[in-house]
Amino acid sequence: MFYGISLTAILVALWLTLSGPFTLSGDYPIVMGLGVLSIIGTVALTYRMRIVDRETVPIGPALALFTYWGWLGGEIVKANLAVLRLVMKPEIEVEPRLIRVPAEQRTDLGRSVFANSITLTPGTVTVDVEDDGFLVHALDNSFTDPAGFAEMGARSDIASDGKKKRAE
Repeated sequence: MFYGISLTAILVALWLTLSGPFTLSGDYPIVMGLGVLSIIGTVALTYRMRIVDRETVPIGPALALFTYWGWLGGEIVKANLAVLRLVMKPEIEVEPRLIRVPAEQRTDLGRSVFANSITLTPGTVTVDVEDDGFLVHALDNSFTDPAGFAEMGARSDIASDGKKKRAE
């Protein structure tokens, strides 16, 4: 029941955020009615499909996910500046590299978040997903720091389920 209420609240908040101004004039009552029907339909379908659970409605890791998004935004800004410095030199001296980045996430969602985070960061692109990691193309050798990838991997793992990895 908790996940159903949470899913409904999330969908209402998302719909209100994306729907625009809140007036009852013009066609807005029709738009509001369709929004309510779509939310009810979505929640009913997820119950019917029996997928209203911790994975479908990840309320637990929400704080960790928002923290990760903030950190990732900062990394994207830093990478943008690094790419800008690299390409604005009078003589462009890029040294593209293909590197293997280990992926030690506990879940497929964590691996997906990690791979997409690498691609979102300017100067790097996840080219291939392998069993034990990713093949990443880096625009320059300066973007291949293993410590940076390790930090991003650990943070994406926490962001995907809200729990820190236990010491093994």
